[in-house]
Amino acid sequence: MLKIGLTGGIASGKTAVSDQFSRLGVPVIDTDIISRELVEPGKPALQQIADQLGEAFIQEDGNLNRRALRQHIFSHPGARTLLEGILHPAIRREVTQQLRALTSTPYAIVVIPLLVENGLQDMVDRVLLVDAPEELQIKRVCQRDQISPEQARSILNAQASRDQRLAAADDILENTGDMDTLAACVETLHKQYLSLARPRN
Repeated sequence: MLKIGLTGGIASGKTAVSDQFSRLGVPVIDTDIISRELVEPGKPALQQIADQLGEAFIQEDGNLNRRALRQHIFSHPGARTLLEGILHPAIRREVTQQLRALTSTPYAIVVIPLLVENGLQDMVDRVLLVDAPEELQIKRVCQRDQISPEQARSILNAQASRDQRLAAADDILENTGDMDTLAACVETLHKQYLSLARPRN
């Protein structure tokens, strides 16, 4: 089975693209969803976060305080490394299990937002980059998350640069137009991936 790693910077439109692939019947494995499930109350990863980073990041109801943790790891690189050490091996195991369970599909999409930052290209056969100009990303994330342009830019600066992502990409989808344009681009990629998957099957 052909494995396509879908990545892109914040507010580039990764979810909109993966939703389009889903509508075409393509299995989508989203590492953000896996990550959220791994830190639900009672899960081992949540206890590891409490043990290694502090109980302060666990709310009274037992849920992870995502906002506080996000702010903390942005300003403490060591904490980010600890968190990645907890989550990344577990995410990789879960992605592998979900891929193994897919037995009758030519290809699958694996959404990995930080694919380039974390050097996860070995998990997939091709990298699909959802690309958008930085100013458009900033505008979108300010509207979506109700934050200032300065905050949006600091998030952007903490991620891989656009040039680094472009260098790692096998396929690039420019997400600057409307949904109809996006759907047409995904349809073209879908045909390309079916063609590439054929020799494997």
